[in-house]
Amino acid sequence: MTSKPETKLENTNQKINNSDLDQSLIPTSPYYLHLGENLGLVLVPNTLNDTNYASWSKSMQRALLSKNKLNFINGSIKTPFPNDSTYEAWERCNVIILSWIIRSLATYIVESMLYIDSAKKLWDELKERFSQGDCFQISDLLQEIHSIKHRERSISQFFA
Repeated sequence: MTSKPETKLENTNQKINNSDLDQSLIPTSPYYLHLGENLGLVLVPNTLNDTNYASWSKSMQRALLSKNKLNFINGSIKTPFPNDSTYEAWERCNVIILSWIIRSLATYIVESMLYIDSAKKLWDELKERFSQGDCFQISDLLQEIHSIKHRERSISQFFA
């Protein structure tokens, strides 16, 4: 039989199982929300638009990781059932993360994403919709690179 992780309560010698605690009160828990974390917080300086998904996504992932909330969008934390003890904490975190992501979207994007009710679903929808443009841009850039010539020889011929 495996033992459950224990937490020592402040100012006492009493130890209790972490599963018995409200996860939203444990600072190392992904369900924990610091007092400074609110709906109006702006996590990333750049607003997602049609051309910057890769950099925006990386910035947002770093910001969510720093807040211990990355697992809500990468699928590690699944939506608990409403009768689960973590459901209310999950719901609060989900709403906060939704708000943080929505605040970082261009206005014309927000209008089509406003009714998505899960941070994971919103993240996946944004990835599907905007990461495709980056592939086309990369393809165009690669084509331009391969067409660069020095005098009448291609760059690879020139350097060979």
